[in-house]
Amino acid sequence: MANNIKLAIKFNLDGAYIPSFNNDFKHLNYKTKVKFLIIGSAHNLKEIRIKEKQKVSKIFISSIFKKKNYLGLYKFKNLSKNTKKKIIALGGVSKKNLKKINLLNTDGFAGIGIFRG
Repeated sequence: MANNIKLAIKFNLDGAYIPSFNNDFKHLNYKTKVKFLIIGSAHNLKEIRIKEKQKVSKIFISSIFKKKNYLGLYKFKNLSKNTKKKIIALGGVSKKNLKKINLLNTDGFAGIGIFRG
């Protein structure tokens, strides 16, 4: 469930996603089940700090390879060092650059193009 934690709780889902533009903290007042997972996304240090305050479990940092909002390996690695949260690489991951993900010490990666074929 994206950007609507209250609805995710209502439908007894396992978690929800908070996009980078969502700076709201209302969800901290909601009662969730023990293993309810909240994941957020960030593009810079300010957004990472907000996601930490929102108590997300994992943070998607993007875009690592995609042309729009391109971070590249160096900036991505520096951003990910600024948090103790688990980091997921996102944006432009392909079979060509998949080996570079191993250099980053992330907890995973996400993408669409790599799975399309």
